[in-house]
Amino acid sequence: LSTLFFIHSLAMGWQHVNGVDLYYEQSGRGKHAVLLLPGALGSTRTDFGPQLKSLNKERFTVVGWDPRGYGQSRPPDRDFPSDFFERDAKDAVDLMKALGFARFSLLGWSDGGITALIAAARNPYLIRKMVVWGSNSFVSQHDLQLYEAVRDVSKWSARMRQPMEEVYGPEIFAKMWEAWVHGIAQFAKRPEGNICMELLPLISCPTFIIHGEKDPMVPSLHPQYLLKHIKGSRLHLMPEGKHNLHLKYADEFNKLVEDFLEE
Repeated sequence: LSTLFFIHSLAMGWQHVNGVDLYYEQSGRGKHAVLLLPGALGSTRTDFGPQLKSLNKERFTVVGWDPRGYGQSRPPDRDFPSDFFERDAKDAVDLMKALGFARFSLLGWSDGGITALIAAARNPYLIRKMVVWGSNSFVSQHDLQLYEAVRDVSKWSARMRQPMEEVYGPEIFAKMWEAWVHGIAQFAKRPEGNICMELLPLISCPTFIIHGEKDPMVPSLHPQYLLKHIKGSRLHLMPEGKHNLHLKYADEFNKLVEDFLEE
């Protein structure tokens, strides 16, 4: 059962998928459907405002969603079992099917990029194209140190905390972030820190990797690894880009994405 309402040309609502109610927002009326996959603890609202607002509405139908336990897809509370990326990938694909999209493209940021990689590998006939940025397919010891350095959200700047605290409240946000750091760290115990390395050769859709060269969270060896192991993929470097390059340089990012999706 889905609940649906509209604000300006934006449809929003909940769709029951795999036993949970997933929140989504949809804009545009183009033939090419595109799913936006948010980062850790992320939601449509916090992660993709400029994309929902400004991606070409004549050519694309853009769907943003809050993965289970994030944003407005609560309850349930978010947990991080060893297969949480696989679970998100299945939820994402099943949500799009439930909304009536037979084939669609993926735009995945950070954790959402990992989810997109898995979804594309597992569903080659459903995924048209994929764009990922700020994403990794394994967790190195260096990555672990980066996560550990940001574990304590009280040390974040107020500006960095604010969007998340508005969604979750300060206490729940701090607790969830701690759980996420613990959740991502579990992959470092696997051989080579593997999250989804073995799936990369199974990806057959055209894949565009974007990387901000000043990304403090994702060292450049990650996009290079994806480029090497995803057949026919290409990499675009943004010299000034950090982790949130799609927000800070939204116009440039949106144009890159539109041009790629329309090729």
